Amino acid sequence: MSDPTAMTLAEARDALKAKKMSSRELTGAFVAAIAAGRGLNAFITETAETALAMADASDRRIAEGKAGALEGLPLAIKDLFCTKGTRTTAASKILGNFVPPYESTVTQNLWNAGAVMLGKTNLDEFAMGSSNETSAFGPVFNPWRSKGSNQNLVPGGSSGGSSSAVAADLCLAATGTDTGGSIRQPAAVTGTVGLKPTYGRCSRFGIVAFASSLDQAGPMTKTVRDAAIMLTSMASIDPKDSTSVETPVPDYESFLTQGVKGLKVGIPKEYRIDGIPADVVAMWDKAADWLKSQGAEIVEVSLPHTKYALPTYYIVAPAEASSNLARYDGVRFGHRAASPRDITDLYERSRGEGFGAEVQRRILIGTYVLSAGYYDAYYSRAQKLRTLIKRDFDQAFEKCDVLLTPSTPGPAFGVGAKTSDPLEMYLQDVFTVTVNLAGLPGISVPGGLTESGLPLGLQLIGKAFDEGTLLRAAQAVETAADFKAKPAKWWTA
Repeated sequence: MSDPTAMTLAEARDALKAKKMSSRELTGAFVAAIAAGRGLNAFITETAETALAMADASDRRIAEGKAGALEGLPLAIKDLFCTKGTRTTAASKILGNFVPPYESTVTQNLWNAGAVMLGKTNLDEFAMGSSNETSAFGPVFNPWRSKGSNQNLVPGGSSGGSSSAVAADLCLAATGTDTGGSIRQPAAVTGTVGLKPTYGRCSRFGIVAFASSLDQAGPMTKTVRDAAIMLTSMASIDPKDSTSVETPVPDYESFLTQGVKGLKVGIPKEYRIDGIPADVVAMWDKAADWLKSQGAEIVEVSLPHTKYALPTYYIVAPAEASSNLARYDGVRFGHRAASPRDITDLYERSRGEGFGAEVQRRILIGTYVLSAGYYDAYYSRAQKLRTLIKRDFDQAFEKCDVLLTPSTPGPAFGVGAKTSDPLEMYLQDVFTVTVNLAGLPGISVPGGLTESGLPLGLQLIGKAFDEGTLLRAAQAVETAADFKAKPAKWWTA
């Protein structure tokens, strides 16, 4: 096999089962690819020795006929998932040397299924960002570049390290987390598939918290089939997570052959916002035609409170972040300021030195909206609006089975292009935050390329715990789009 790193997860799974290659051979190819691809800065921590040892153990289980669902398949893990004995930083100086004594439930599920860990991927600090430029370990670069340009582009955020690694064939698949679009948005701008499951579908235990009522783990993959395979192993009921929902996990891969004939696909009219590029609108319209030609019915629906989604999100998420990040005070773990004068000085300097600018900004916003004088004016009203946004989806789903929208308002932009304007950066999540506020599943699938040769994504939104139908629709879009484009490997030159 010429380049095993170019395989999909499903192809590699089948090759290992047929014993056409060993997990050690496959893992070794990815270890080499990661070393050659360090120019992308996709990984914070590489775990080559661990990966090869896990691959050897997988080869033994395969030989004994005891292979798990993901046996011997090399994956990358977003550095927000605690991994026992392996540094977990959340891309922050304040956790720069933290080595967890326990494993997150999602990663434990993957290891139980036989997967191999290649390393921990870079992200926006504490998952706060839309471009992977806020990491204490430097920005991640998108493997894609515009035609005729050498400008480095962002890979989206916060799961930019995972999306870059998948797009550049540095892993078969990766884990991500999605608080306001942090799986779907980076997937869209890197030409990959990103699935945000229903809130409660995957356990949050062992994932460094950003906004607890919004965070959800999910897979980032090369294909919809790979996303289905990953989710089947990642999802579980977990007594260690009080928000884990007791709903059986189906074999999501089995839904992919069912097609979309008879499905009703809703097009929310409020998503046709001013300033959206013509090629995004054209791709969106084309996707509706693709689904219609495969037997789906296209219906227009209304989500009237969509215009309040971004301000609602940027009140709720920072409020929860300010609470969750209060634990990083320099006392028990993480960065500790040197020679503090007293406990107040310890808190102030440890947090000031340990947190980056974007994290500090969101903590301050969150503390402000939760303060006694402003709680009712901001946080309480945002929660009421969140209820109305959820109600909009409930009413829309009385008329349709899934919704079809763009994933992002445009393709990847240049590194540094939006860092001076936080509001412009926050607008990158305009199509995705509603899904988190309502706790619904959403997926981004590559839809095509812009005139400058950059990927654009299409988002499908499903009913709660109906990832099966969502994946059926995503498979139909993927089949019609026939997206085969790959970035030129400039990073290995």
